[in-house]
Amino acid sequence: MLFQLSIRDIVLIERLDLEFSSGLSVLTGETGAGKSILLDALSLALGARGDASLVRHGATQGQVTAVFDVPGNHPARAILAENAIDDDGDILLRRVQTADGRTRVFINDQPASVALMRDVGRALVEIHGQHDDRALVDAAAHRELLDAFGGHLGTVSGVGRAWRMWREAETELARHRAKVEVAAREADYLRASVDELAKLDPQPGEETELAERRAEMMRAEKIATDIKDAEDVMTGSDSPLPALAGLLRRLQRKQADVPGLLDEIIRTLDEALILMDETQSAIDVAMRATEFDPLALEQSEERLFALRAASRKFSVPVDDLAALRDSMSADLADLDAGEERLRLLEKQVVGAQEAYDRLAEELSGLRAATASTLAQVVMAELPALKLERAEFIVETATDKDNRQEAGIDQVEFWVRTNPGTRAGPMMRVASGGELSRFLLALKVALADRGSAPTLVFDEIDTGVGGAVADAIGQRLGKLARGVQVLSVTHAPQVAARADTHLLISKSGGTDSVSTTVSEIDRSARQEEIARMLAGATITDEARAAAARLLSENSA
Repeated sequence: MLFQLSIRDIVLIERLDLEFSSGLSVLTGETGAGKSILLDALSLALGARGDASLVRHGATQGQVTAVFDVPGNHPARAILAENAIDDDGDILLRRVQTADGRTRVFINDQPASVALMRDVGRALVEIHGQHDDRALVDAAAHRELLDAFGGHLGTVSGVGRAWRMWREAETELARHRAKVEVAAREADYLRASVDELAKLDPQPGEETELAERRAEMMRAEKIATDIKDAEDVMTGSDSPLPALAGLLRRLQRKQADVPGLLDEIIRTLDEALILMDETQSAIDVAMRATEFDPLALEQSEERLFALRAASRKFSVPVDDLAALRDSMSADLADLDAGEERLRLLEKQVVGAQEAYDRLAEELSGLRAATASTLAQVVMAELPALKLERAEFIVETATDKDNRQEAGIDQVEFWVRTNPGTRAGPMMRVASGGELSRFLLALKVALADRGSAPTLVFDEIDTGVGGAVADAIGQRLGKLARGVQVLSVTHAPQVAARADTHLLISKSGGTDSVSTTVSEIDRSARQEEIARMLAGATITDEARAAAARLLSENSA
């Protein structure tokens, strides 16, 4: 329930902190005291449209904070959890409205959107009045109220799941049919492309490997010429090795004839011949290392050029050619198996639709039975509300071809206000006062089903008095046994039944006026109810009548 409302700088309200209790609370006051301002402020905290005109004159911004105490399993907490907002403890809705038209929203002190605040607010509070049609104008809401009254919500969920499965099956069928049609148009191209890529057989990473191998062979080809020149120098006809070897042998034969003279020459010539022999060995190793097959180079180049040509043709990187081949092969497979797959999907769509139709028809039957019961329950409330000649009708229309997530039924509340007149939608047929009473009868019928924890009634007793006003008060009291009820009223019979009475008044001088709200005790209640009975001049008779009303409703 709503247990605290704080308002700062909204229209005539400068500073106001209210605490509410369970049961029936009434708000009364003279015309123009600010009752509508209070409801506008509450609506702002529930996600209503912001307006710079709501900010008190001279203030830069206004602010409204509403605090709610609801059970842990309340739908509002599920909404917060879905939006990653901490919902431990109370639910706090805070709205800041600036004088330049901007607005800021906070839920449990976390920044949020107006749309989210509106969703949470709808789960917490319903505001109803003669001109408030939020709960009545949308026929979908009528269907939801009928389902809540009949306890069909589980069946409705089942129908919704079946509808989604059917729609998903239809979507998959349409997707596959479109894919097969595209594949069929491109069948010849696909087959030729798959054959070409299958023969080419590209492999991921092959381009890089071929390019590196080709570069290595080209580098080897260039250096092999220089190595061959070195070999020719060492082993060819102009090689110095034979001459050096002959010279070494001649010097060695004469070494003994000139002791010591040729020793260094012979030693260095011998080392030179050894080094040259090692050089020849190194040349042989290098020659073997740079050997390559020109045919292999030609083949590598041809393969590389073929891959790159295919890459340009199909407009994909070389490394993606294999994946393209596989994708095209899969498309061909879909084409080849397309008819069989289509038949299977068509059967699935038919089966899903039949399952939905069975559940929707079952729900439709439940709704038809419940519609009669709801109409009877509402009708039972009408005589005491001086609508004994009126008729309440739950109009249902079933269209099996109009499959929707909530079923195949359209539900709308109709009324006939007088015998012999034409029945029609309640919002169009009923007058303001009649609409309020029909609404109250509906809320009593649905008191323990499908209702927000806090109900606000804005002057629904306007234009009625006496027994009708008393009947309205009785039903508000009945509602208040199950949910918190706040009622802005001009009817003393309603005010006398309140558990809590809040008086709205206006104070100040010519320069500044502000609205205040205070809870009043029994003595002050008697005086306020006497004013409501008598008007501007309160008589002793009015005070006595007020005392009787309070006494009759104090039990």
